[in-house]
Amino acid sequence: MFQPELYGTALMLMFLSMLCWGSWANTQKLTIGYSFQLFYWDYVIGIVAASLLWGVTLGSQHGGPAAFFPNLVQASLSSIGLALAGGVVFNVANTLLVASIAMAGMAVAFPIGIGLALVVGVIFNYIIDPRGNPFLLFGGMAFVVAAIVVDAIAYRRRENNHKSSMRGVRLSIASGVLMGLFYPFVAKSAIQPNPLGPYAVAFVFAIGVALCAIPMNGWLMRRPFAGDAVVSMTDYFKASPRWHFWAIAGGMLWCTGALSNFVASHAHVVGPAISYAIGQGATMISAAWGVFIWREFASAPAASRKLIPFMFVFFIIGLAAIAVAPIF
Repeated sequence: MFQPELYGTALMLMFLSMLCWGSWANTQKLTIGYSFQLFYWDYVIGIVAASLLWGVTLGSQHGGPAAFFPNLVQASLSSIGLALAGGVVFNVANTLLVASIAMAGMAVAFPIGIGLALVVGVIFNYIIDPRGNPFLLFGGMAFVVAAIVVDAIAYRRRENNHKSSMRGVRLSIASGVLMGLFYPFVAKSAIQPNPLGPYAVAFVFAIGVALCAIPMNGWLMRRPFAGDAVVSMTDYFKASPRWHFWAIAGGMLWCTGALSNFVASHAHVVGPAISYAIGQGATMISAAWGVFIWREFASAPAASRKLIPFMFVFFIIGLAAIAVAPIF
């Protein structure tokens, strides 16, 4: 299987992960009118399809016991169970995040959810596998969290809306904790007897996402978030082929980012804490799309626009500190 050990290559994979995780949501902007619940079916299909595609290509390169299929066969039940649990936890966290955004707004839900996920994930991953300079790692994490908070303030000023649902806030807290916990399950699966490699763990993780999505998304179709219409599978099959294409592409893009992150975390000098921390910089990639491509701040008040440079400065400082943590 393809597994780089040079730190430069692993760092490129972490940046690719950040780019993919911060960009997949653009596919939702290309499916305006497609219910999130219906979009999510295609999104999950894309995650499973991409995990299998990368497994039979890069994951099977050069063969041997570490290749995709042999690794799946020899992996212990504890490794498989942990990877499945990671997929289930991620799916619940992702759904709660969407619910909290619907109730409290992105400016409140996103920084609470993703900021908390970053803190929880880095701490637990570092406990599991303490690689990298802790001062640089946690100092960089603090700057990234600061960038996320500034991003939230900028969005809030843009909307000029200071009201938020406490239920939405509570959901975003729950989402953040769970989003921070999914990756430690993946990290633990790699240190069990007969562990899963990064390609096999991505596939088992994707199956966990799908198994959880079937009952959970089915329930949400009948009892949608506030403001959403009730939808059925008939609506799914009547949807535009273009919508299906972009939703599946979104899932494949997210999974490519996840796989890049898993592979990078297996590199000798990296570890899951650093890989996850850089990957969660995806929030700033998403913000960059909104600022420079979708022009979301073009008509925003000056009080909102002036925060944007500070957001990116904090992000770059934090990312640089985390990136050099394995070296020093």
